[in-house]
Amino acid sequence: MNAKDSLFRSFQNGTLAQKNITEICKILQIPYREKKRLLELLDSLIKEGVLYQNDGGRYGTIEQLGLIKGTIHGNERGFAFLLPDDKEQYPDDFFIPHKNLHGALHGDVVLIERQFGRSDDEGNVVKILERGYQTIVGVFRRDRRAGYLIPDEKKFHTEIYIPLSACSHIKNNVKAVAKITSYPYGKAPGGEIVEVLGDDDDFFAEELSIIRSYDLREEFSPHVEKDAKKQSARGITESDIASRRDFRDKLIVTIDGADTRDIDDAVSLEKIEDGYLLGVHIADVTHYVPFRSPLDKEAFERGTSVYFPDRVLPMLPRALSNGICSLNEGEERLTLSCLKYINSKGTVVRHELVEGVIRSTHKMTYDEVEKLLENDPDICKKYADVKDMVCLFKELTVLLQRMREKRGSVALDVKEAKILFENDEISIPDYKRAFSQQIIEAFMVLANETVAEYMHAIEAPFVYRIHEKPSAEKAAAFRAFAQTLGLTPRFNAEDVKPYDYQNLLKAAESLPAYPVLNRVMLRSMQKARYSPENVGHFGLASPCYCHFTSPIRRYPDLCIHRIIKMIINGGYGEATDKFGEYVATAAKQSSERERRAADAERDVDDLYMTMYMSEHIGEIHEAVISGVTSFGLFAELPNTVEGYIPIESLYDDFEFDQDRFLLRGKKESYTIGECLRVKVYDVDFERRRTEFRVLQKL
Repeated sequence: MNAKDSLFRSFQNGTLAQKNITEICKILQIPYREKKRLLELLDSLIKEGVLYQNDGGRYGTIEQLGLIKGTIHGNERGFAFLLPDDKEQYPDDFFIPHKNLHGALHGDVVLIERQFGRSDDEGNVVKILERGYQTIVGVFRRDRRAGYLIPDEKKFHTEIYIPLSACSHIKNNVKAVAKITSYPYGKAPGGEIVEVLGDDDDFFAEELSIIRSYDLREEFSPHVEKDAKKQSARGITESDIASRRDFRDKLIVTIDGADTRDIDDAVSLEKIEDGYLLGVHIADVTHYVPFRSPLDKEAFERGTSVYFPDRVLPMLPRALSNGICSLNEGEERLTLSCLKYINSKGTVVRHELVEGVIRSTHKMTYDEVEKLLENDPDICKKYADVKDMVCLFKELTVLLQRMREKRGSVALDVKEAKILFENDEISIPDYKRAFSQQIIEAFMVLANETVAEYMHAIEAPFVYRIHEKPSAEKAAAFRAFAQTLGLTPRFNAEDVKPYDYQNLLKAAESLPAYPVLNRVMLRSMQKARYSPENVGHFGLASPCYCHFTSPIRRYPDLCIHRIIKMIINGGYGEATDKFGEYVATAAKQSSERERRAADAERDVDDLYMTMYMSEHIGEIHEAVISGVTSFGLFAELPNTVEGYIPIESLYDDFEFDQDRFLLRGKKESYTIGECLRVKVYDVDFERRRTEFRVLQKL
């Protein structure tokens, strides 16, 4: 054993834990002249990340020194919070004063030591393990001495210094991307401009800056594009079809939005004795995307397609996503099909998972299905061959919805903005959820459950979609809030069940308090995520759930298709060996990429909404209070655009009741769900926010 290993072992067994250099020399009986060599060994262990030194000069492992690892969440005022990695041991965040950051910035992964004094939730950064930003987006400014990039991300509370020699050719006040090249202690980070996006006041430069800030990939590398075209050119051969179930003579349709290009699910339905035979046919993307190929690695990195009003950043190149993998009307396509035999009560009594080949009869839109169900003569004529099947879709959907309601599924009324961008014009129609969308949702949910339950039963490696029950603290807070509305929730906050929430929604359905309850209930629930371990899906009241139906645009679906195909072809052992450990990696990556995509989509939607509302300043609308804070209200229009109402514009003295989501004034009070008449007052492009003024309470 060499000297360094021997030294580290003395820390591991506790002999040298939390000792300073003088104490270590004494314990190891090292003479002063050998101190320099000892320090070199200690520094080497610190560089390897197995040993650390705190501000008091004491050495030890993370555990021995009581250090806490986490990510810095900055604030534009200079202080920050640490979000600990270990939420079980440290459920709360730690406050980090500016003087204790020691050069750490928003997004950095660090180690802190806990400070005990004025409060127990304060920390001091002792080591920066990983920088959060390699590139950053902002506005470029230049003076006589140097250039500076002022980050759009206000939590990154410092400018990026750009040497004048490297930016003299860049004009002032442009949106740009800077690569951070250095982090000198006590000074602003140094960098270089790597891309100019456009003028600071250019709308599309602003959109592009959001895309860049989330490090989303727009283009595919030449070798990935080449691989996609090569795979697409394979087409479908007789040998591909030979061992597959042939559905080409069946009535099969796709139902999507009018602007959809990548179609990865198709449905068929037949009435059989004592029930229905529902076919959910999903594009067999894995046939063209081999595991660990360049295409698969790219899809893994992206994790998901990202959708903006004017563009899509696809997970897979268009040669696949819009081409050979898309279930286009009248074209032969390979599928992984889930066939469900459903009895008259809406229960799946038997299922089959098979590799198939289909030829979609029609590409239908949600609007067309809606009109078909309303007996529109033109649409009925156009789709005469599938009209009876579509009517059967409705019959089965109603049955499945009843079954799901009996199970306790939490049917939250969550509005999603529909932002249209056509001919350089933005429009945002009022929110409406068509029954045709509910048909596809019901069929896809059933397929996802059926597949997950089967894979769970045979204990195969898998990526589940999980939604954990609300924490006891949040469930108790929600229960208390429901009581303030005059409701009588009786559930146990320590073990809340989906039907507890469903019963509350039903009790409030006809009351003015319904929108309030809906929103607060949503906030009490955890976020769904991917996991290799099944813990069920609380919102759907499902004991077992996955994402199986969208392999063109989601990596978890692509991952589990490989496992399913291997198993149904007799390769259970091979699937276990190949994917046993990989599913955890895929689940973690996919959850992170999903969150990033959702945040980017939300920010871009906010930008488009702000631009849209800039053309409607002065207009008067009815709105519903969607949020209450100590500094004002948020109110939502019927088209889902949300506006901010500053508290000072309400002309009263208010107390904020956080538990009841209430601003209580001397003359008037405001709470979530109440209706207002508002005037569009202004827009703030920097914050991507619209401002309203209250005209009257309705």
